[in-house]
This record gives sequence, C-alpha cells and structure tokens, in this order.
Amino acid sequence: MLRSLDILLLIFLLVTAIGVVRTKDLLGASIIFSAYSLIMAIVWQQLSAPDLALTEAAVGAGVTTVLFLIAIGRTVRREDE
Repeated sequence: MLRSLDILLLIFLLVTAIGVVRTKDLLGASIIFSAYSLIMAIVWQQLSAPDLALTEAAVGAGVTTVLFLIAIGRTVRREDE
C-alpha cells in the first residue's frame, strides 16, 4: 500500500525526469539530474535497500554531477545565428 510520502516521491521523480528532458540548458539539466538522483536515493532507502541508496547518492548525485559540470565547463558555447 502506497503512503503519501511514496506518492510524493514518485511525483517528484516524474517532474525531475521530465524537467531534465525538457531543459535546453545543459547546466540546468545536470542540476535537475542531480536532484533526480537524490530523490532516487531516498526511494531506495524507503524500499529498504540502503546499499543502493548510498551508491545512488554517491555515484548518481555526486560523481556523475561533478563529471557533467567539468564536461560542460570544458566545452565552448556557440550562439546560433
């Protein structure tokens, strides 16, 4: 049986997933993706999987976000004519 917290987390997951896909700005998309990973870590914790929750928080929200930000920082932004 779903609790209100579970439903709220699922709604946040859907909103952040749609936000990542719809966002045109790469920096904004990577920040929203980081929020998605943090929410997913909470979901894993609620499902009694603390090992997956820690891995998702460390790799998904931590390392991946840092790598995305480094990659975005090293690219050159071109304006469309």
